[in-house]
Amino acid sequence: MPKFIVSYVKYVDYISIKFGRAAMYLIFLMIGTLLLGTITRNILHIPLSWTVELAQFTITAYYILGGPYSMVTHDHVRMDLIYDRYSDKTKARIDVFTSVFLLFYLVVLFIGAISSTSYAIEYGQRKFSEWNPSMVPIKVIMTFGIFLMILQTISTFFKDLAKARGVDIK
Repeated sequence: MPKFIVSYVKYVDYISIKFGRAAMYLIFLMIGTLLLGTITRNILHIPLSWTVELAQFTITAYYILGGPYSMVTHDHVRMDLIYDRYSDKTKARIDVFTSVFLLFYLVVLFIGAISSTSYAIEYGQRKFSEWNPSMVPIKVIMTFGIFLMILQTISTFFKDLAKARGVDIK
C-alpha cells in the first residue's frame, strides 16, 4: 500500500482510539448525573428536571464518539453465522464490499447531521422540556462523531483491502 494510505490509517486509528478512550469516561458523568437526580428526588425531595436529559445527552455523546473506537478494536457487533468460517482474506473481501454500503450510509447521515446542526445554530434550537437546553452542543458532537466514523470506515476499508491483497497494515 502507498505510504500516504499507511500514514492515513495510522493517524485515523490513533485519533479514534484517543477520542474513544476519552469518551469512555462519559459513562461516569452519566452515572453521577443519574445518581444526583435519584438522591435529590428520593432523599432530599427536590426533583431536578435536568438530570435525565443531561444523562441522555451524555450517553449519546458516549456511543457516538465510541463508534470509531469500536471499529478499531473490532468490538462492534457482527453476525458471525457464516462469516466466521471464512479465511481472513475472504473476510477482508467481504468487508471491503460491505464497507462501501456503510460509507454511503454514513455520508447520507453526515449530510443530515450538518443540516440539522446548522438549523440548530441558525435558529437557536432548544429541546422542548422544563429544562429547555440548547441542542447545539449535542448536534455538534453528533456531526463530529459521524465524521470520525466516516474517517474510521475509510481506514478500515484500506486495512481490509490490504488484507485481501495479502498485505497487513498496522
